[in-house]
Amino acid sequence: KKGSGMRLDGSIHIRDLSFYYPERPENRVLDGVSLDIPKNSSVAFIGPTGAGKTTLADVILGVIEPVSGRVLCDDRDIRDDLTAWHETVGYIPQDIYLIDGTVRENVAFGLRPGEVSDEEIWEALTKAQAADFVRSLPQGLEASVGPDGVQLSGGQRQRIGIARALLGKPEVLVLDEATSALDNDTESAVMDAINALSGSKTLIIIAHRLSTIAGCDSVYEVSGGKVRKQ
Repeated sequence: KKGSGMRLDGSIHIRDLSFYYPERPENRVLDGVSLDIPKNSSVAFIGPTGAGKTTLADVILGVIEPVSGRVLCDDRDIRDDLTAWHETVGYIPQDIYLIDGTVRENVAFGLRPGEVSDEEIWEALTKAQAADFVRSLPQGLEASVGPDGVQLSGGQRQRIGIARALLGKPEVLVLDEATSALDNDTESAVMDAINALSGSKTLIIIAHRLSTIAGCDSVYEVSGGKVRKQ
């Protein structure tokens, strides 16, 4: 499975992207949006709730189809092979879904048993700045996270989510308000983990707070269906 995704060599090109809900065509959530996201750059999209940031992320992820326009991986439309694109892109949401199981089971969630080694899991945890806290747990990878991850703090849950996304070895990471529910210190620790990936992954960060995007190469504001570079 790994390594069979779409390869990104140059840039993600967003071309004349428009989106609206069929029942409200007059409300353009995205209205003719075009921009380029170079490989291994970090790009942030900011704006108020309801501005269309998540819609833009969902279109880039290939989860929803635009009314018009295209998202290109180099010169290839992602919709030509969404399965391959989904192997190229990792997603970190605001609410990390955790099962009532072990740390190992949660990091490797969605993979078959034996599909990844403990070495790969530790590598992902290290990149997510989560290895130290997992090592400090009495049972390490075998530690139970409890129902909905109640045994973990908010920051630990997010870092487990980052490790899970990294385990698939994505070239592109999309973070949708991934730190907005955290306090400032915890957010700072999680953003350190994300910024440490800068330069080796293409990072697309949807954010509410300016502190979240301090390390980004470029920042765009999403408002009224338009996306403007800051």
